[in-house]
Amino acid sequence: MSDGIKWLAAWDVPVEGVVFARGISADELALRLGGGPGEATEPLTHGEVEHLGMRGRSCGMRGDGVVRVGEDAGWAFAVEYGDSTGADRLEEIASGRVDAVHYLPMSARPPARFHYAKNGALTCGFGIGEENRRWGTEPDLLLLELIAEKVLHPDGSQNFPPSKGHYTAYQERSFGVLEQRFALSLPRAVLGEARLPAYGVRGAPAMRTGPEPDHQQIKAWAATFGLTWNDAGGRVPSHVRQAWNHVARQDPKETA
Repeated sequence: MSDGIKWLAAWDVPVEGVVFARGISADELALRLGGGPGEATEPLTHGEVEHLGMRGRSCGMRGDGVVRVGEDAGWAFAVEYGDSTGADRLEEIASGRVDAVHYLPMSARPPARFHYAKNGALTCGFGIGEENRRWGTEPDLLLLELIAEKVLHPDGSQNFPPSKGHYTAYQERSFGVLEQRFALSLPRAVLGEARLPAYGVRGAPAMRTGPEPDHQQIKAWAATFGLTWNDAGGRVPSHVRQAWNHVARQDPKETA
């Protein structure tokens, strides 16, 4: 039994988005997002991605982007981290008779957004909680379903939740429409301990495929300060690496 996607309505995990594609493999999805052929890491958990030391955006400059990819319920999916590329490449991903869906989590303003593309064109998009404002070549593609689930009134106007406390349940209706119409599913374990191959899709993140050579040395040093981490992949978390580098510059004897 699949997990569907309605659970994303209560999602508060810090990732940048999810791309779904039907008609291509997970590896091909990674390539269409900007990954290089044969450049997948060994499988990583959600938590281990932070060890890759991605650079964030700075002074208008792009940062590093990474995706973890897999397949479920007939769709390939990519979970996005950092300055990823799903929002920029959805129509490209959907080229060649491929269906593609992008979920973009956002704060309350602007709202989270869904986009659906097929055959290389943006077909339908809307904000979660603003489903009365739709766009694309077929903006009304999901109109009847949104009305049937009481996301919208029969005249197409927004059917707002009765109170703020009901907002998550209200959002689940929109997710349910998308889940039902496209048979979308994302396993909950993907954001837990499930291991998936990762690709760098923008910038130059440290996509190492084995233990870092100074891993044990830094681990022992960090332990003297009570710092520990799940190091199944032999990687040093970026914040620990930064602290280590700072100390090494200030007092090389401390890290010798």
